[in-house]
Amino acid sequence: MDPTLAVIGLNYRTSPVAVRERFWIGEPGRYEALHHLLRGEGIDEALVLATCNRTEFILWANDVPAAANSVLRFLTHEYQLKLCDWSHFYRLMDDVALTHVFQVAAGLDSLVLGEPEIPAHLREAWLLARSVGATGRFLDAVVQKSLAVSARVRKETSLGDSSLTFPYAAVELAMGVLGDLSGREVLLLGAGRMCEMAAKCLRNAGVTRLKVVNRTQSKADELAYKLGAKAVAWDERVEHLGVADIVVCTTSSPSPIVSLEEAYGIAHARQNKPVVIIDIAVPRNVDPRAGEIDGVFLFDLDGIEDVVKRDASERHADVESANKIVADEVQGFRRRLMAERVVPTIVALRHRIDELCRQEVEFLREEFGPFTEEQDTVLATLAAHITQRIASSLARELRQLPDRTGQDALTAAIQRLFQLNRPDLVETGQEN
Repeated sequence: MDPTLAVIGLNYRTSPVAVRERFWIGEPGRYEALHHLLRGEGIDEALVLATCNRTEFILWANDVPAAANSVLRFLTHEYQLKLCDWSHFYRLMDDVALTHVFQVAAGLDSLVLGEPEIPAHLREAWLLARSVGATGRFLDAVVQKSLAVSARVRKETSLGDSSLTFPYAAVELAMGVLGDLSGREVLLLGAGRMCEMAAKCLRNAGVTRLKVVNRTQSKADELAYKLGAKAVAWDERVEHLGVADIVVCTTSSPSPIVSLEEAYGIAHARQNKPVVIIDIAVPRNVDPRAGEIDGVFLFDLDGIEDVVKRDASERHADVESANKIVADEVQGFRRRLMAERVVPTIVALRHRIDELCRQEVEFLREEFGPFTEEQDTVLATLAAHITQRIASSLARELRQLPDRTGQDALTAAIQRLFQLNRPDLVETGQEN
């Protein structure tokens, strides 16, 4: 089986947030995952992309079924994957996998179309994989091209111009419950970029009272200063949760930071006045059962999806244009990958023709020599030219064939005619 691109993963289209959070992999876990996968069968190169909307294993696989089994074993061992969970995962290969990766990078496969953060997430995943030696020339080329496709889509369409983001969608949900947000009190649980974006959206909606809570106090202080908000100590968060009208949760905590018991306490403290809790973290920061409490309006990423779908339905033309760009780029890049596949055959072919020419030159020397130095130079030059002409012509044919079937047939014919299956002739290095 020839090496190919494969993607194995799950996202918001195939699984609810309750499933996605189980298989979300934090940064320390990604190091472990990469080392584990590189030891697995069928995998030559690997990259792990984990965001709030997806966990994907992007692989250069020499055996896709074996690679899928390696991923399955890893998830079973580390994340207690059950057979019923496997139905949430997609397994893509070849052009389908390449199209998917390009669409992800361009924001076409995001919950929020044109999601501006996704190229950065992909780049970070790639840099992490490179740092542990998990990628090589194939996945490096795929990621670089994906980022270039993303840039082209954003340049040639208005897909990235939408003002809709997770925080903006969250504001719409809050307004749907509370109406006018002027004078409302907001508590931000987290101090990252998403919380900052949420705060700015809330400011634009009329909110003036903002508080920031974070485990690392210095980060809470920094964001509070930037927003003109008040920083609150982590240990005092429950007290402030009890007076907040809107709570936005975006921390990277692996376990809930607002328990069901604390949610009951919040409802009691507010005497059942409504509180809107926007939990856009994966794993979720709030016990999902909190949404069953009277007066607690809890929205996670699944709840935000309805707002986002309205935006997507209005942007059909942008999506169509972006998908045409992706299809065009896939076709061109596929030819490049096909060319890469035949590099070992081309290298071996050059060596083989060079060997045959040297043998003929030696025969001439033995039968008709000795030759002068000038004559020897002419013979060597002639042999080099013959090697170059034949090898270049065949290499060009191999690389320019429009389909994989034809390329495979010609590769097999060349290997058979020139006896390239000899172990001493097969090289895996770069073409000269």
